[in-house]
Amino acid sequence: LAVINVLHTSCTLTINENADPRVLADLTAYLRALVPQEGSRSLSGQGPLRPYVHDDEGPDDMPAHIRTALTCTSLSLSFHQRRLVLGTWQAVYLWEHRAHPHRRRIGLHLLGAPVGAA
Repeated sequence: LAVINVLHTSCTLTINENADPRVLADLTAYLRALVPQEGSRSLSGQGPLRPYVHDDEGPDDMPAHIRTALTCTSLSLSFHQRRLVLGTWQAVYLWEHRAHPHRRRIGLHLLGAPVGAA
């Protein structure tokens, strides 16, 4: 078993379809519509946008934090005979929530019997 986690607060990890890149494009568009860069609305979706207060690293920073809070920063992945166990159309993605790519680090923790153990 491998537990991986992203060591940042504005990107996440996801397992999703790898056959069609439009899937990730659609997911990104949905999440950007749910958490607009310009600010937030009330839960009813009515009323004016309220600008985000936290913008220390730029206007894309707070929306990225919210998108991260709504998604996953870690995954538990199974291995069998040294191979990652995923479905036919699945892949692991690091999902950037900032407007531009940033250098990212992930942590990895491995659990289980050593290779060759009886």
